[in-house]
Amino acid sequence: MRAFVNGGYLYYEESGKPSGVPVVFLHGFPFSHEMWRDQLEAVSSKGFRTLAYDLRGHGMSDVGDGQYTIESHVDDLFSFLDLLKIPHAVIVGLSMGGYITLRALERDAGRFLAAVLCDTRSETDSNELRVRRAAQMMQVKKDGSDAFAEGFVKAVFAADSFIRNPDAVRKIREIIAHTPPLSIAGTLLALAARTDTTAALPKITVPTLILVGEHDVTTPPTASKAMHQLVQGSELHILPGAAHMSNLENPAAFNSHLLAFLEKVASGK
Repeated sequence: MRAFVNGGYLYYEESGKPSGVPVVFLHGFPFSHEMWRDQLEAVSSKGFRTLAYDLRGHGMSDVGDGQYTIESHVDDLFSFLDLLKIPHAVIVGLSMGGYITLRALERDAGRFLAAVLCDTRSETDSNELRVRRAAQMMQVKKDGSDAFAEGFVKAVFAADSFIRNPDAVRKIREIIAHTPPLSIAGTLLALAARTDTTAALPKITVPTLILVGEHDVTTPPTASKAMHQLVQGSELHILPGAAHMSNLENPAAFNSHLLAFLEKVASGK
């Protein structure tokens, strides 16, 4: 399905019980809603209404002008919820999806019933990382998305995942390879320019679950622990055997914690 928001079309998939608690999944960079396939099936089977859309410039959504910001992604999120007449939802965001989640909570926490922050962080990029992102922008525009994908998967998957779960690695590599260089470059700039949401963490009052892979070097467990200390009443789980793609590398543990959390949210406990 496609939703026309803010001048462009966003592709999305919806499943589960229409009257169930809405759970919206936001993927990471530079992936698509396909990374959530296992979670969408698990969550929708429990009577929740699941929605996952491709962020602007990713998957089957419109690329637009390639000038993205975390703010514009939050605008898209709010407009998407408005279009589907969803006043309140649980939001699940991984990596960049987590950055969008954190900024959305800072802007209007009243839109959400609960939040799940996966392999993400509240701090901005260091100067070193900003310089690295600038180099990546030049690289992808010069060498293309296929070459970018080859190096990127090595940074986000644990070494063992290439042996234990080659299908997941292959799938993510294919998604990245099909993402236009303009989208990748524009999103790298958006990531480098994002704001620091750390000061807003103590103000989060909705139930919050934090999940992170034990081997994540992109947004390490230390970053998740720091958020956990600042978000009152939050729940933290470090997933064994997983790196940055924790939902794909250890789906059993990821889904177990996610479903338990969602059941508590749905029951009001």
